[in-house]
Amino acid sequence: MATTDTRAGAQAPRRGRPQGHGPGFEARRAEVVDIATTLFAERGYSGTSVSDLTAATGMGKGALYRYIESKENLLVEISARVMGPLVERTHEVCALDESPLVKLRLISEAILAGIAERPDSVWVYEHDYRYLTGTNRTRFLAQRSAFEEPLLELGRDAVARGLFRDTDVRLLMFQFFNLHKQVAQWFHRGGGWSPEELSREYCRTLFNGFAADSTDFADVERRVANLRH
Repeated sequence: MATTDTRAGAQAPRRGRPQGHGPGFEARRAEVVDIATTLFAERGYSGTSVSDLTAATGMGKGALYRYIESKENLLVEISARVMGPLVERTHEVCALDESPLVKLRLISEAILAGIAERPDSVWVYEHDYRYLTGTNRTRFLAQRSAFEEPLLELGRDAVARGLFRDTDVRLLMFQFFNLHKQVAQWFHRGGGWSPEELSREYCRTLFNGFAADSTDFADVERRVANLRH
């Protein structure tokens, strides 16, 4: 039976990437994905036609498909840009010899850093993944699970250690995800907050809401700061 690769850093499917092309081809291909990301963020995936893509890239349809194979494959590439580094970072953080709260705080910062770096990609990822079909959709869901399951385990660990009060960790994780996913809607508009600052405030809100009475969140920030040095 075939299995889906959900290891740290496992990439979303790269169906349609031609083999044997040099760095010039890959650079141009990355530009095409960048242009498509901007269009999808502005108009939505369904509102962007192949003609829109050819006009924006200055390519004919045949040349465009040489780089992307299909419009859906652009969604695959955008999803890989968002989730590949995040899954890898999540597994790195989970391997640290630290408390689950420190790990959640570091993963929070990684999410927000990704949004700061690629707000349009995250917007498309969150809103247009439903257009993925077949194997692409299956692999997308497997990769999302590879990110979410370690977070659920961190929540369980925090409850078991008495850092969070006894609660359904799924509710905790829904709150965690919802705090972060909306940032892509406004982060690029400015405000002057760094991913570190936003993560600190978001996690303070979340942790205080689920805290056991004895939890010391100032110590979480001290530990996070020490890991940066």
